[in-house]
Amino acid sequence: MGLRARLLLIVLVPIALFLSAAGFLGYRTSRSALEGQLGDSLSDAAAMVAAQLSAERVLALTAEDAQGEGTRTFRSLSRQLSEARAAAGLRRVVAFDRQGRVRVDAGGGLPPMAEFSELLRDSRELEAVWAGQKASSLVLFEGLDGQLYKTGYAPLLKDGQVVGAVAVEGNAAYFGPLTTLARSWTFFSLLTLGALAALAIVTARTLSRPLERLVASALRIGQGDLTTPVQAEPTVEIGILARELEAMRLSLESRDRQLKMMLGGVAHEVKNPLGGMELFAGLAAEELGSEPPNVADAKSHVARVRAELEYLKRIVDDFLAFAREQKLASTRFDASGLVQGAAGLLEGEAQTRQVALEVTAEPGVVEGDQQLLTSALVNLVKNAVQASKPVTAVKVRGRAQSGRYVLEVEDQGSGIPAELQARIFEPFFTTKEKGTGLGLPLARKLFEAHRGTLTVDSRPGRTLFRGELPLASP
Repeated sequence: MGLRARLLLIVLVPIALFLSAAGFLGYRTSRSALEGQLGDSLSDAAAMVAAQLSAERVLALTAEDAQGEGTRTFRSLSRQLSEARAAAGLRRVVAFDRQGRVRVDAGGGLPPMAEFSELLRDSRELEAVWAGQKASSLVLFEGLDGQLYKTGYAPLLKDGQVVGAVAVEGNAAYFGPLTTLARSWTFFSLLTLGALAALAIVTARTLSRPLERLVASALRIGQGDLTTPVQAEPTVEIGILARELEAMRLSLESRDRQLKMMLGGVAHEVKNPLGGMELFAGLAAEELGSEPPNVADAKSHVARVRAELEYLKRIVDDFLAFAREQKLASTRFDASGLVQGAAGLLEGEAQTRQVALEVTAEPGVVEGDQQLLTSALVNLVKNAVQASKPVTAVKVRGRAQSGRYVLEVEDQGSGIPAELQARIFEPFFTTKEKGTGLGLPLARKLFEAHRGTLTVDSRPGRTLFRGELPLASP
C-alpha cells in the first residue's frame, strides 16, 4: 500500500470511527433521556386524570351507556377526559378495567366494554400498574398519522385497591428536532471527513513527493548515474535524508572518478616498464645470439629488465596500498617514537645525498596503527630528502599542540610551483621520472583514516608538509 493511501487510512478511519461513535452515543443518550422524560410526564398526567375520576362511576359504565346520546354519567366522564386531553395536549385518554376492557375512551373512539388491544404490547408495564405504581411504555409506537407516540399509565383506585387504570398517549414531538440534529451531525461529519480527506491528500502529497524524488535519486545512483545531483528538500527530516543522499552521491562520484583515474594511471605506468622490459629483453636475446655471445652486455640488459620489474612491482604495491581499505591495528603509542623511527629509516639515503636530518620530537600519546603512520611519515621524509640540495637540511619535528600532535617535515629545496600544489595529492600525479604518484595521496589517506589532516605549504627554498593527529584521551 502506498504512502498516500496509508496516510488517508491513518487520518480518516480513526476520525470516522470517532465521529460515528460520538454521533451514535449522543443520539442514543439524547433519545433515551427524552424518552424517559416523556414517559415520566405521561405517567404523571395519567395519575392526575386517575385522581380526578371516580373509580365506582367508571366501572359502572356498560355498552348500553354509550348508545344514542349516551347516559348522563357516560357524557360526564367523556367530557371530563376530553377536557383533560385538551388541557395536556394529549392524543388519547382511556380509562379501563383490570380485564383490559375500555370504559371511557377520549380520542380513540372505542365504546365501553371494548377490548383495549394496545395493552398487549405493554404487558410488563401493566404489572407495575396493577401493583399500584405509575409506568410508561418502553417502546414508541407509530400512529396512523406516521408520528411516534408513547403511553403513560396510572392505577385507578377504589378503597385503596387497584380496580383499573388510566392510559394517556402523547406525541413524541421531540423526535423531529432530534432527527434534524442527527441529520445535521451526519452532514457535519461527512463535511469534516471531506475536509480532512482533502487535508490528508495535500499532506500525503507534500510528504510523498519529496520521498518519491529521493527514491528516484536513489534508483539513479543504484543504476550508476552519479552525475545528477540530489535535489534539496525544504522539510527538515526529508532535507536531512536528501543532504545525506547527496553526500553519498558525491562520495561515490569522487570514488568512481578516482578509480577511473587510478585505472588510467596504472595502465599508463605499467605500459612504460613493460615497453622497457620488452626492449631490453630483445637486446639481451640479440647479444646472447651473436657469435661469440656478448655476455657482459646481455647481463647489463637483464639488469635493466630486473630494474623495470622492480619498478613495476612498486607500482602494483602502491596501487594496492592506495586502493584497499586500510584496516587499522589501533594501539596507543608515543608519537615521538614515530618521528624518530621514520627519520632513522631515511638516515642512510640522507647521508648519501649529503642531506642532514634535524629531528625534534616532543612526547605525545596518540592512538592508531603505528606501522601505517610510520610508512606515511617515511614517504614525506623521503620526498623531502630527494627534493633537497646537497649540504642542506631536512627538519623533522613533532609536538603536542591544542589537543593535536603536529608532525612537520620541512626541506630547503626548490619548492613546488603554486599551480601544482593543488594536484600533488591526486593519485598518479607526479613530477618524478620514476614516481608512481601514489605516495602523497596514500599518506594523506592514512592521516585521514586516523581522523587527522595532511597539508602542504611551499615556496622557492622552503616546502613544509604538516600532518596533524588527535591526541589520545587520558
